[in-house]
Amino acid sequence: MELTATAALVPIDHRGERCIAIARHLAWIGDRWTLPVVVTLDDGPLRFNQLRRAVSGISQQMLTRTLRGLERDGIVSRTVHPTVPPQVEYALTPLGNSLADQARQLGGWVQTNLPALTANRAAFDAGV
Repeated sequence: MELTATAALVPIDHRGERCIAIARHLAWIGDRWTLPVVVTLDDGPLRFNQLRRAVSGISQQMLTRTLRGLERDGIVSRTVHPTVPPQVEYALTPLGNSLADQARQLGGWVQTNLPALTANRAAFDAGV
């Protein structure tokens, strides 16, 4: 067993159901589109097509799937405005804002360490 870096230092059983659930969520968070959508919505609510234009390369189908998953987990809220035609707006929930904060920190770490990561990969690949 290993201890987490939380204030409570909760032991984690890496074979248990909780660890499997954590791994499943980390895989979902680390997929190709989740973090770009979350970080884009961190700037404020957007309508579907605005979001699609802002997230470079995402298809309509993938954006729909990603938003549904984010809504299901309480990361994104979906508001339908009673206009003709109806306008749908997506925004981060407080839980989504906390995920966006973590994503920005992780992105900052990558940016800071990019030269070392690039050099390490080049050195490794040269030795292969």
